[in-house]
Amino acid sequence: MHDVDKVISDRLTSSVPLVAQISQYIIAAGGKRLRPALLLMVCGALGYRGKHRHSLAAVVELIHTATLLHDDVVDASTLRRGRPTANETFGNPASVLVGDFLHTRSFQMMVEAGSMRIMEILSEATNVIAEGEVLQLMNMHDASLDEAGYLRVIRSKTAKLFEASARLGAVLAQSSPAIEDACANYGQALGTAFQIIDDVLDYDGDATEMGKNLGDDLREGKSTLPLIAAMQRGSEAQARVVREAIEKGSTEELAEIVQIVRETGALDATRAAAHAEARRAMAAAEQLPANPYTSGLLDLAAQLLARRY
Repeated sequence: MHDVDKVISDRLTSSVPLVAQISQYIIAAGGKRLRPALLLMVCGALGYRGKHRHSLAAVVELIHTATLLHDDVVDASTLRRGRPTANETFGNPASVLVGDFLHTRSFQMMVEAGSMRIMEILSEATNVIAEGEVLQLMNMHDASLDEAGYLRVIRSKTAKLFEASARLGAVLAQSSPAIEDACANYGQALGTAFQIIDDVLDYDGDATEMGKNLGDDLREGKSTLPLIAAMQRGSEAQARVVREAIEKGSTEELAEIVQIVRETGALDATRAAAHAEARRAMAAAEQLPANPYTSGLLDLAAQLLARRY
């Protein structure tokens, strides 16, 4: 990961000072670096030690960072990773344009690998992520969204880059189609579980630990799985409170909604959905060669369920 961070730092140079300033600001904020770590772990599990693993791990982190810049503008977010968002600090126009720069720089870097297959995987992933963002925008303030619709959004918006990261590791290792698909399935399941738990923490987390404002999803009118489950399991009156809050994008009743989500067992149901995805990830990882990297992939899926931020 130190090598990946060095690649990122080296490639964020620009003759335009504001581009470099905003890029460094958001990269320096840290984050879990799960996507590049996933690519490196799959490479390790499959025995690939070539130089392209560092550059492509940097590429997936730059793509992820670009989506964060754009997300925070769309969602009017003010806090991420415990710091003011880039749009809060530098303004919306600069954040959008620097997000574009990170996207284009990542494509410059992926070309250097000299593989049409790698370009195909990453270009498809970025396209699906963009579709997921638009789909989520269309679903804003829609309290009728069901679990299938919710999963469609997060598998596009969040899980797709996890899937691509894991698949890239298999492609670099020149693995068989079966192993490549197993890696992709692992990444998709892990990314889905990650987002489901993230949505749980919006109603069962600590703002200080998470580094973001609790209730942001509700304020943005997002119908996430805890709210969907609460409306399904609660009384007519409870469902009406949740539904009206989603439709209005209001956090005025946040305390009551948190209580409804907990009382109806919606958090337990949502965590159960994350557990199912984690088990799916582990089943996929078990198809890889037995070694410390594969054990790490199995541990990652198990530990994800215990995350609190």
